[in-house]
Amino acid sequence: MSRARAEIAEQPEVVARLLDRQRTAIDALAAEMRRRDPRYAVLAARGTSDNAARYAQHVLGRILSMPVVLATPSLHTLYDAPPGYDDAVVIGVSQSGASPDIVSVVADAARQGALTAALTNAPASPLADAAEHVIDLSAGEERSVAATKTYTASLAAIAALAASGDAALTAEVEGLPAALAGQLALTGDAAHAVRAAADWDRLTVVGRGAHYATAFEAALKIRELAGIVAEPYSPADLLHGPIAAVTADQPLLAIAPAGPTEQSMRELVAAARERGAHVAAIGHDPTLGDPFLELVDVPEWLGPVVAIVPAQLLAVGVAEQRGIDVDAPFGLSKITLTR
Repeated sequence: MSRARAEIAEQPEVVARLLDRQRTAIDALAAEMRRRDPRYAVLAARGTSDNAARYAQHVLGRILSMPVVLATPSLHTLYDAPPGYDDAVVIGVSQSGASPDIVSVVADAARQGALTAALTNAPASPLADAAEHVIDLSAGEERSVAATKTYTASLAAIAALAASGDAALTAEVEGLPAALAGQLALTGDAAHAVRAAADWDRLTVVGRGAHYATAFEAALKIRELAGIVAEPYSPADLLHGPIAAVTADQPLLAIAPAGPTEQSMRELVAAARERGAHVAAIGHDPTLGDPFLELVDVPEWLGPVVAIVPAQLLAVGVAEQRGIDVDAPFGLSKITLTR
């Protein structure tokens, strides 16, 4: 078994460990946010962690009614023009905690007196040193280049932060390890989807709401592991022009679970089929796509934690079928030091 597959299989244990070991740290950050009452949140991240930040945009906005923006690290590292972070909570999300641009955002915010936090799998990293609060993702060493278990740990940490202080929501978050185990069992090796995707060269991935982040992370995994040119969109963004590329030569992968976004996803799937595009889907209704990867039932706001699992297994399976080393794809490294 590849390290990537082994680490995907570890995700229920990783999330359970995070929720057990980091509850005090998560609750402390949440309590400080309530005490200081920041008007908005800034998330600094790159790559897979940036997709976790997209989930934070949805969840912190939805649960805490807090506007969330993504940082512009080049203002800190290239232009020497850091924005003011008055009345903000600034959170850096990084598996390695080593990327200089993400560290710079958090360090500049701390110097300005903003509330700062780090979500990282490296609690002794420069990012952790720069932040006032540190949440250790507790994922253990992630040896495969493609981030899998650190992504789901990041989502779970963000969900737990949003839920802190609310017993009902916290109980829902506590159910995630069992839900992940159920999703792994349900998806298996995704062999039927892997066979259907074997000839994909280009792909459009679409998700909305909580699953906007899922679309971006699914596209990233499929692209970096299988070498498929995968582009993520929301349905609204796709319909504003880019749908022109969705044809018989470019299939669509719809992240389409039951819930508030389902109807708009159905409409998009119908539009894609009218254009002759083949549609695959991850969701609850098998009529939405072929191949179809079914999701276990979880509270809708937590759906991205389980929905990424079928996409991870699809990406790994297609890469293996193409003879790609899924643990070390050509030209990629585990830690990318961007400025």
